[in-house]
Amino acid sequence: MRLRFWPIAAFAFLLASPSAAELSAPEQKMTTFVDAEQERTVGMLAKWVDQNSGSLNSAGVVEVGKMLRTELEPLGFKVEWLDMKAAGRAGHIVARHKGNGRGKRMLLIGHLDTVFEPDSPFQRWDRQGNRGIGPGSGDDKGGMAVMIAALRAMRQAGTLKGADITVVLTGDEEDAGDPIEVTRGPLIAAGKWADVALDFEALAMKDGKDMGSIARRSSDSWTLIASGRTGHSSGVGRPDYGAIYELARIIDAFRREVGEDKLTYNVGLAGGGATAEMDEGRIRLNATGKTNIIAATAIARGDLRAISQDQIERTKAKMQAIVAQSLPGTTAQITFDQGGYPPMAPTEGSRALLGRLNRVNADMGLEPMAELDPMDRGAGDISFVAKDTDGLVGLGPAGAGSHAPGEWVDIASIFKQAKRAAILMSRLAKERR
Repeated sequence: MRLRFWPIAAFAFLLASPSAAELSAPEQKMTTFVDAEQERTVGMLAKWVDQNSGSLNSAGVVEVGKMLRTELEPLGFKVEWLDMKAAGRAGHIVARHKGNGRGKRMLLIGHLDTVFEPDSPFQRWDRQGNRGIGPGSGDDKGGMAVMIAALRAMRQAGTLKGADITVVLTGDEEDAGDPIEVTRGPLIAAGKWADVALDFEALAMKDGKDMGSIARRSSDSWTLIASGRTGHSSGVGRPDYGAIYELARIIDAFRREVGEDKLTYNVGLAGGGATAEMDEGRIRLNATGKTNIIAATAIARGDLRAISQDQIERTKAKMQAIVAQSLPGTTAQITFDQGGYPPMAPTEGSRALLGRLNRVNADMGLEPMAELDPMDRGAGDISFVAKDTDGLVGLGPAGAGSHAPGEWVDIASIFKQAKRAAILMSRLAKERR
């Protein structure tokens, strides 16, 4: 389907309107350029979506990386491919644009991979009116399309020349390699360099309104293993209860006693019996038992999501205290996985950055964006730099269905978001450090 463009008279009216009058001449040039490149941007995105880049498909991630290189290098970026084979993943792109050194140093974050591996039936781009349906169309190939469209508009208007920007596009955001300190090392280093981090994952919406996001919760996993003296079921509770009762006691106590604002914990896998064991990846559990045997072993795995490191530490201490209160004849241990996603706690600096974006919204004639409750977003790569720099989340496009067949992107939102990002970055590039 061919996109329609506004006639010249419509553009003239827009530029003469009070909202557009707040934009400088270069900013007006950027908005016009984004619209003029709509077909190019959609075609670019379709090409990326049609190349499978599941996190475990290293060859596919490399191919998408090559496509992004061809977009970034003509804009004056020095592009590096950082191989991550030693961590079991393809690698990352790190691209640097050297400006005049006077404005805010900006880190732009996105990712090359998707959750859809080559064996998924969901593989191709399909345009249906304003919807672009396909794997990664929103998360996060649509976000990278916004990023590239914004940077191209900045170059056209002359505002990119003085901007100091580092782009980090990870190849394993959806399934991080191990050890995570290695796979996120380049991103963390870029965060220490930056004054501002801009995350190009999906735009959040609530009640039909665009939302601003300045916080993300953590994502950690835990494993609980309960053991009990086994025997004939006729003796249960006299005094031994067995491993399954102990596991149930602990999980129910978590539900009742471990509660704080912005905190959640989930039980995603559980089982027990005379025997119970997990596979190597700890995503499958095999258990055996009979109704007349007291369970000897029970296992559960789940996640923990919190808004701050302090909240994580408090919660872990409470969980460990509950685990220690064993039923007669049982013992239990809880362990917390290493290498989870840290929290991005809200800060006044990030809130001020959202204020700058709302100034852009006002000058574009758009509604202000209220703060999104971090309970409404998952974890993401920007959290690895949150302790070192202020940030904004959700500069990518709107859409729905991420991580599921049928994922789609709102195509019109790509252009709106590209305009917002181009103007915001151009203004930040002029702010004194």
